[in-house]
Amino acid sequence: MNAVKYIDLDVKDYKETWDLQQSIHQKLTEMKTGKSPSNARPHLLFVEHPHVYTLGKSGKENNLLINPDFLNTIGATFYKIDRGGDITYHGPGQIVGYPILDLNALDLGVKQYIATLEQVIIKTLREYHILAERMEGATGVWLDINKPDLSRKICAMGVKVSRGITMHGFALNVSTNLSYFNHINPCGFSSKAVTSMEKELGYKPPMSIVKEKLLSHFKILFGFELI
Repeated sequence: MNAVKYIDLDVKDYKETWDLQQSIHQKLTEMKTGKSPSNARPHLLFVEHPHVYTLGKSGKENNLLINPDFLNTIGATFYKIDRGGDITYHGPGQIVGYPILDLNALDLGVKQYIATLEQVIIKTLREYHILAERMEGATGVWLDINKPDLSRKICAMGVKVSRGITMHGFALNVSTNLSYFNHINPCGFSSKAVTSMEKELGYKPPMSIVKEKLLSHFKILFGFELI
């Protein structure tokens, strides 16, 4: 069984966390390609970020609907990054997960990896009796996918895979301030709403419990051990 190092970073600046991801990715790549004899391990990072908008490499900057001056007003930052997908928001009350994994060691292709990541979220939400699903033509996890007027995203996803090793990941809205999504077209969609577990449940689920459930499904669905 593959061993994956789990770290809960609590609340951490986006750029600092991105730098950490890149450092772990580089060490894994160097070990995999024989450039370094290090015993680097795959990682799973959980974190909450201060208010930040990130734009994927294929995204359109006009999906950010505000200017830099207004960003300062709402205490948010903005980064263009190297993952797939369009624009999204990260902030307090949201569990952001960054799996930095070797897909070859897990015998997974990229599409299967993303589908498994989505399934981790779906299984976790079903423990709270939230019926979440995949939506054709859109990554992430959604509610009411068969009701176009009611469809809403509860978890965004965007990944990068280089030399078979993943970066970036998912952002699950637990008790997120959803008003921050009003300043973007989330993931490039101008007509789709965004929701959170708190909004759907009518109460704020403890972050620590949601994390425990996520970790349990990660271990089962990916078949690795957390250390």
